[in-house]
Amino acid sequence: MASIDNLLVSLFVDEVVGGFLVTVPPGHVGCIYSIFRGVLKNVWYPGMHFKVPIIQRVKLFNAQLIEYTIAKDVVLKDNKEIMGDEIINSVTADNKFVAVEATVLIKLDTERLPEIWQNIGENFVSKVVRPVTRSRIRKVLTNHTLSMALSTSRSLIEDEIKQELKDSLNPHGLEVDNFYLSSLTPIEGSPVEVNQKIEEPGLPKTVEEIKSQRTLSGDLI
Repeated sequence: MASIDNLLVSLFVDEVVGGFLVTVPPGHVGCIYSIFRGVLKNVWYPGMHFKVPIIQRVKLFNAQLIEYTIAKDVVLKDNKEIMGDEIINSVTADNKFVAVEATVLIKLDTERLPEIWQNIGENFVSKVVRPVTRSRIRKVLTNHTLSMALSTSRSLIEDEIKQELKDSLNPHGLEVDNFYLSSLTPIEGSPVEVNQKIEEPGLPKTVEEIKSQRTLSGDLI
């Protein structure tokens, strides 16, 4: 699993001729920081560009389609900015717990990169992508029963989550191309038993807590 340094932002560029010229490789765009003016509004596309040594610094962002993978083999412990997430545990409309594995195809809005870099910084995944993805997946699944989620409603759920992610991530400069559910695995047991199994902070421990969270989030019980 590649880290964010490989996928979204690179901390260096290829400088030539004493640092006056910068090469932006295919599939990337460059953002420019000036020590006098801050992050500049223009971006550099693939090719060679002139920069002012010492005064300007350039960072590379990946402009290609990126896979954000939610799977059991993703480990966040050593790298919070990894492009992916551990299995997401969610609750269905009939108060059943499921373990979700999925893939989101996303792409940075290159024209808004200066705004993204200025307002969010480099920890883009942990600040925006991961919390938004978790909450939107859980929101949609809480409106479908387990049997629906495991049957023909699967494609409907994928479409709903995709739209939720688009609505939530686009304002932050992320374009959602598609969403795929890899697997939905039922977790057997009562809410208390499930919490003991997976030990995830924030998961409701009773049916009453499940309904309370659903009400507070604006979703129907």
